[in-house]
Amino acid sequence: MVLTEVSDRTPEDPRADLETALSGRRGRPPATSPRSLELIALRLFDEQGFDETTIDQIASEAGVSRRTFFRYFESKTAVLWSQFDAEVGAIRSALADVGDDVEMMAAIRQAVLAANHYRAEDVPELRARMNLIGSVPALQASAAVRYDAWERAVSEFVAVRVGQPADSLFALTVGRATLAACRAAYDRWAVRADADLTVYLDAAINALADGFRTGIPLTEDTLGLSPDPR
Repeated sequence: MVLTEVSDRTPEDPRADLETALSGRRGRPPATSPRSLELIALRLFDEQGFDETTIDQIASEAGVSRRTFFRYFESKTAVLWSQFDAEVGAIRSALADVGDDVEMMAAIRQAVLAANHYRAEDVPELRARMNLIGSVPALQASAAVRYDAWERAVSEFVAVRVGQPADSLFALTVGRATLAACRAAYDRWAVRADADLTVYLDAAINALADGFRTGIPLTEDTLGLSPDPR
């Protein structure tokens, strides 16, 4: 999921989404897992506030030790980004395995769609998660790092495919444009909640692909600029 702050359909009560998302999930889960710790943390963040909730409280609520918490998450902030981080890893793996015969934008589309499995019923929890991220400065700061990692997963693949450096104009353009298109798809999906996220991602990336389909990378030469001095 390419998370972004949802602002055009925020409920009057900012707690409403989290209450909806976690309804029926209260109480200690039958087995400890990253997902169960994540849900417990989300509930405590909502009830007590992110800054006021400690790792020890999350672990205690789950019936596990502090050490077990750190086995799954490196920090309290990482709890909210764990699924996003997993998505970045999945995109990287999919792009690394794609055949050279698959067209560049088709490969990116396949990787992004394969890494996303969110349904319409997942929207309340994801919207609540972004309400938290959008309201806590420490979490807002962490967003830029995650978006950069997502973008680099794409731009580094593009760089290899076209034989240019990862920080070349073409690779960066494709990476950043793809991220922007996916964030736009996520925004509309989170507002409408009428289909799987992949429906929106597919449409957005297909529209974007038309602009890159020529396969001619932007370079300093094609723009009539001086070459990179490196």
